[in-house]
Amino acid sequence: MANKEALRDLQKRLATRLQAAREQAPTRNWLAVEIAGHGFLLPLDQAGEIFPMSALQSVPHSQPWFLGVANLRGQLHGVVDLPAFLGLARPVARWSQEQGARDAGRLVAMNSSLQLNAALVVDRLLGLRNPADMVAGNTPSPDTPHFIGQQVVDDKGRAWYELDLAALTADEAFLKIDA
Repeated sequence: MANKEALRDLQKRLATRLQAAREQAPTRNWLAVEIAGHGFLLPLDQAGEIFPMSALQSVPHSQPWFLGVANLRGQLHGVVDLPAFLGLARPVARWSQEQGARDAGRLVAMNSSLQLNAALVVDRLLGLRNPADMVAGNTPSPDTPHFIGQQVVDDKGRAWYELDLAALTADEAFLKIDA
């Protein structure tokens, strides 16, 4: 008898929590990455799987920022050096035996919903971020690319820029890989 009551109580609590979740506005969470010393936020619903740097097959006569093609889980993905595409200078790399390949960068594949087999090279993964933990920062300058959103600042004072991957994949310059 006690088990039935406990089960009913659990079902009621779950139903209440599900109803509350439906009524709340959906929140947008981000994958925080570092690119050439700058903080960028990639929307989780646009980012795909994360891979370690892998062997690349170069593509002749392509843009300098297009590094080549990589086989990621049996699918070919074009690999874009995101700092180079954005025109950001990388700080001098510091390689140490302890860190080794960990600092070689990571590949963040585009979500399959964007219908583009591409992966972006990022310098470091910095975890997940929630918009509720951010406050609005500076307004982007007029020459900021349309796929870079407004600046936000976290509770530690670090500036972040949202990188709209859907807008990036639709950008004419991004789609033009031949030199």
